[in-house]
Amino acid sequence: MIKRLLAVISLFIVSLPSLAAAQGVTSSADPRATEAGRAILQQGGTAADAAVAMVAVLTLVEPQSSGIGGGGFLVYHDAKSDGIATIDGRETAPASAKPGRFLGPDGKPRGYSDVIPGGLSVGVPGNIRLMEMAHRKWGKLEWKALFQPAIKLAEDGYEVTPALYNWLDRYQALWKDFPAARAIYYVDGKPVPVGTRLKNPAYAALLRDIAARGPDAFYTGANARAISETVAKSVRNPAVLTAQDLAAYRAKDRPAVCTTYRVYKVCGMGPPSSGATTVFGILGMIEGWDMKTMGKDNPMSWHLIAEAMQLAYADRAKYLGDGDFVDVPVKGLLDKAYLAERRQLISPYGAAGHYEAGTPPGAPARTSSGPVAENGTTHFVAVDRAGNVASMTSTVESIFGSHLNVNGYFLNNELTDFDHSPVQDGAPAANRVEAGKRPLSSMSPTIVYGPDGKVILAVGSAGGKRIIMHVTKTLIGVLDWGLSAEEAIALPNLFFGEKGVLIEDDAAGQAIAAKMQPFGYAFTPADLGSKLNAAQRVGEVWHGAADPRGPGTSSVDGAPPQG
Repeated sequence: MIKRLLAVISLFIVSLPSLAAAQGVTSSADPRATEAGRAILQQGGTAADAAVAMVAVLTLVEPQSSGIGGGGFLVYHDAKSDGIATIDGRETAPASAKPGRFLGPDGKPRGYSDVIPGGLSVGVPGNIRLMEMAHRKWGKLEWKALFQPAIKLAEDGYEVTPALYNWLDRYQALWKDFPAARAIYYVDGKPVPVGTRLKNPAYAALLRDIAARGPDAFYTGANARAISETVAKSVRNPAVLTAQDLAAYRAKDRPAVCTTYRVYKVCGMGPPSSGATTVFGILGMIEGWDMKTMGKDNPMSWHLIAEAMQLAYADRAKYLGDGDFVDVPVKGLLDKAYLAERRQLISPYGAAGHYEAGTPPGAPARTSSGPVAENGTTHFVAVDRAGNVASMTSTVESIFGSHLNVNGYFLNNELTDFDHSPVQDGAPAANRVEAGKRPLSSMSPTIVYGPDGKVILAVGSAGGKRIIMHVTKTLIGVLDWGLSAEEAIALPNLFFGEKGVLIEDDAAGQAIAAKMQPFGYAFTPADLGSKLNAAQRVGEVWHGAADPRGPGTSSVDGAPPQG
């Protein structure tokens, strides 16, 4: 009897890893979105189903960062075909958009903050069409079921977080021109306090319509007319975005951009995202050094990353744009021989001090692009029991996007991601405004395959142009330094600016900055916050990870969210 009992116990213990592997994982920047994704997985939904539910909830609870009024990129591993795919749900410029859209009467580019608020900056939203395509390809649950978590929160109410209140407070002066936003988030003329239970019946009603009638409920009819009228009648920067612009929008099924890094295969989003080409360009340059032996506390590691970063960003600025409009040399930018040439420009003994774009194979003659920033952004991941993996970054571009609110959600200001000057150095800018074009993005949803060919990591972040570096340092942390995703996310963030190389102003960043003097230049501690989210497979077990800098959480299907 005892032997039989021991045999049963042994069989149970041996089976634990496979049971753990069968569990799904979600991770996002808000616990309510994490829970919505987990609930969908627990109902038998796929990673794609969970992603749809998470977009809908994030629109409600994190309106400053993303939503159905914006766009996104989805990188997806399909367990059935063992393949990788990407969907481009980036916003498009309306038919009325011309290259000089952001020029003033004097012919000079208007200020960035001047053109964000109001209708001029609004692109045709892409997220609902992206969600439709993802569900059609990989969904399992009924479409209408995916919106129930968001509908329930919108009708029953959800609590205002410190993060949301902070941004509401900052925009009090601006929102005098945006009554629809104030109507939702203000009480007695002031932003609602932290902990206030808000309801959003207009958003709930729209979701019920989308759930019942499909994406056309967003892109045609009353909602489409409301978007068009809101853009046209805006107190700030009124513009033309027609119902025809909305009805014509389509998400695009694009090939994933993949390369190898040491023994790993890494995949991400191609143009109009600059994420994959720039992240992989940095990795390709530092691949020539033994980062593992140097380790995370060695200033040499960070010096090499900083040099590769600035060279890769120089290439990004010159060559990246919407591949449907300009010739982007994706293969050339990732060519191993080309990256080896770029690596030769990096001295292990000091900074180059200047960083110019190279000439990758197939490079067209082109001037440099201008700055692109995405601050109103979020990332989330989902892994289901069958092994499907979704890594998605979604954005409304700036905080609260254009500040225009329609049916309870914010419209993006994505068109300000185009170059404001259509001509640079006498040549057309690759990222200039054109009708139907998608603006350049830094969003970097990424999936990594291990030596066994199985997915081991899905990761992405918010953070504007810094997204690329947030993701890059996390990949190096996991793949080179052997850290868990959680530990790698917590590594100090790195970027560059007018003061040279910037490193996160925390204890680890300060310690690294103090060691940089031998290289002849300084790392300047700065505020470089991030919102990274990831899922990592260790052995046969999936783990979620969320950025400790914010309120994000991860959750295992069948278990409560973990902060």
